[in-house]
Amino acid sequence: MAEAERIIGTPDSAGADESAASDGTEAPVERLRGRRRIVALFTVALLAYLLDLGSKVLVVEKLEGREPIRVIGDLLRFDAIRNPGAAFGMGEAFTIIFTCIAAAVIVVIIRLARKLYSLPWAIALGLLLGGALGNLTDRIFRSPGVFEGAVVDFIAPAHFAVFNLADSAIVCGGILIVILSFRGLDPDGTVHKD
Repeated sequence: MAEAERIIGTPDSAGADESAASDGTEAPVERLRGRRRIVALFTVALLAYLLDLGSKVLVVEKLEGREPIRVIGDLLRFDAIRNPGAAFGMGEAFTIIFTCIAAAVIVVIIRLARKLYSLPWAIALGLLLGGALGNLTDRIFRSPGVFEGAVVDFIAPAHFAVFNLADSAIVCGGILIVILSFRGLDPDGTVHKD
């Protein structure tokens, strides 16, 4: 946790001295900028979470126990399955571990949000947060029991794992983080060249 906070940190660019008040507190402009990033993070997270939750409710109600729906011939279909494991159905015996990992990710993102000064990072972390919350909700509230629930997956591309919108949000957030890291943009809004 301390390492993640060290990496995210607060802005330490040359202009940071101007943004700090004489007593060492942040200037109102910096606080407002940071709050906007936090609002962006939680807005993206809420949107990703609600889309995932709504799609799962619809899938359970309309598709579970029925024939798959072919969307694009044999290339893509909607097929409701319950996945107690991770991607590709691996780790079915470790559902409680996946639940703990998702909970830890959520705690870290929420804790680090106060030091976030980059809109692209806010979007990326919001996608991760919303996706983690979506799958954690399944793990907590779906059968067979609390913290052991199976995730509802339904997007079934040919020759690939069946997944859901929470998984998509997590993957998109992860890809965005990799791109931002390669471009040298730090979560605190500074840009570094290596």
